[in-house]
Amino acid sequence: MERILAKLDEYTHKNDYAAAERHLLYWLEEKRGTPVALTLYNELLGIYRKTAQEEKALSTVKNALQNVENLGLFDTVTAATTYLNAATVLHAFSRADEGLPLFEKAKGIYERELSPSDTRLGGLYNNMGTALVTLGRFADADVLYKKAISIMQAAEDGDLEVAVTLLNMASAVEAEKGTLDGEEEISSLLGEARTLLEKHERRDGYYAFVASKCAPVYRYFGHFRYAKELEERSERIYEGA
Repeated sequence: MERILAKLDEYTHKNDYAAAERHLLYWLEEKRGTPVALTLYNELLGIYRKTAQEEKALSTVKNALQNVENLGLFDTVTAATTYLNAATVLHAFSRADEGLPLFEKAKGIYERELSPSDTRLGGLYNNMGTALVTLGRFADADVLYKKAISIMQAAEDGDLEVAVTLLNMASAVEAEKGTLDGEEEISSLLGEARTLLEKHERRDGYYAFVASKCAPVYRYFGHFRYAKELEERSERIYEGA
């Protein structure tokens, strides 16, 4: 499994998601019906979400959840990770209401089985928070965002995740209050996130991914020059990989 994931990292660090998909599908045929297949399904969910392949993503959600059931995993951390990834995909394709019960299941298992400082909890809170914003549950989302930040601030290299959460919070403020009424709060959150993005020293494939993810948010709020800078920075990293 380590060899499979190491090769996957090579592809994703080069932003070569087509090769990453082929790699995962090859090994899925070899490992179908085994616990290894569940890991591969989870990786595919991430690929299809990032590349906006809705039909493949939704099909993989069904296959992954069926695999959890077939293996009898249910209340395990592995199952929770699958629920989280499936819910995140559903939200990405405008199905937040369908994904919320899966977020809730993942949250229950993670909070029971993981340390309160585990970064997997931070990722769950952040992704679930964005779904709650979509559903108009702003106060609940804010609670989860703040929990995510608390966890990630204490984690090694967690500053990039904090930056993403701060931008999610800015988008939540805009959704709840509007650009004018939320202007001061939005500006503060954008500034905090930018500080974290600038001071992060390791400019690797993950930094490139985060930068490309943050750029559209800055562009949306009118920070066109910085959005372009983040995109160009991301491209340079991928080209040099």
